Amino acid sequence: MGFTTDIKRRLNEHQTAKLSHRNLDFKPVLIEIFPNKKDAQRRENYLKTTKGKFTLKAMLKETLK
Repeated sequence: MGFTTDIKRRLNEHQTAKLSHRNLDFKPVLIEIFPNKKDAQRRENYLKTTKGKFTLKAMLKETLK
Protein backbone atom coordinates (compact mmCIF):
# COMPACT_ATOMS: atom_id res chain seq x y z
CA MET A 1 0.00 0.00 0.00
CA GLY A 2 1.32 3.41 -0.79
CA PHE A 3 0.82 6.88 -2.12
CA THR A 4 2.09 8.22 -5.43
CA THR A 5 1.44 11.04 -7.86
CA ASP A 6 2.80 8.99 -10.77
CA ILE A 7 1.06 5.60 -11.04
CA LYS A 8 2.96 4.50 -14.15
CA ARG A 9 6.31 5.06 -12.45
CA ARG A 10 5.14 3.32 -9.26
CA LEU A 11 3.91 0.22 -11.14
CA ASN A 12 7.16 0.12 -13.12
CA GLU A 13 9.17 0.24 -9.88
CA HIS A 14 7.22 -2.73 -8.55
CA GLN A 15 7.73 -4.71 -11.74
CA THR A 16 11.47 -4.02 -11.84
CA ALA A 17 11.93 -4.69 -8.09
CA LYS A 18 13.17 -1.19 -7.29
CA LEU A 19 11.07 -1.02 -4.14
CA SER A 20 12.35 -2.31 -0.83
CA HIS A 21 10.14 -5.42 -0.58
CA ARG A 22 11.22 -6.61 -4.06
CA ASN A 23 8.00 -8.43 -4.83
CA LEU A 24 8.29 -9.47 -8.49
CA ASP A 25 4.86 -11.12 -8.39
CA PHE A 26 3.18 -7.80 -7.64
CA LYS A 27 -0.22 -7.35 -9.26
CA PRO A 28 -2.34 -4.34 -8.31
CA VAL A 29 -5.81 -5.33 -7.13
CA LEU A 30 -7.09 -1.90 -6.15
CA ILE A 31 -6.12 1.57 -7.31
CA GLU A 32 -7.93 4.55 -5.84
CA ILE A 33 -7.60 8.04 -7.27
CA PHE A 34 -8.24 11.16 -5.22
CA PRO A 35 -8.41 14.77 -6.39
CA ASN A 36 -6.03 15.95 -3.68
CA LYS A 37 -3.09 14.65 -1.68
CA LYS A 38 -4.60 15.21 1.75
CA ASP A 39 -7.63 12.98 1.06
CA ALA A 40 -5.40 10.29 -0.48
CA GLN A 41 -3.12 10.25 2.55
CA ARG A 42 -6.11 10.13 4.91
CA ARG A 43 -7.44 7.10 3.03
CA GLU A 44 -4.05 5.38 3.08
CA ASN A 45 -3.72 5.96 6.83
CA TYR A 46 -7.21 4.50 7.38
CA LEU A 47 -6.45 1.39 5.32
CA LYS A 48 -3.38 0.78 7.49
CA THR A 49 -5.52 0.61 10.66
CA THR A 50 -6.96 -2.66 11.93
CA LYS A 51 -10.47 -1.62 10.87
CA GLY A 52 -9.21 -0.45 7.47
CA LYS A 53 -7.38 -3.74 6.82
CA PHE A 54 -10.50 -5.68 7.80
CA THR A 55 -12.66 -3.55 5.48
CA LEU A 56 -10.21 -3.92 2.59
CA LYS A 57 -10.02 -7.70 3.03
CA ALA A 58 -13.82 -7.91 3.11
CA MET A 59 -14.10 -5.77 -0.05
CA LEU A 60 -11.59 -7.92 -1.91
CA LYS A 61 -12.58 -11.28 -0.47
CA GLU A 62 -12.84 -13.08 -3.83
CA THR A 63 -9.76 -11.41 -5.29
CA LEU A 64 -7.56 -12.34 -2.33
CA LYS A 65 -8.51 -16.04 -2.28
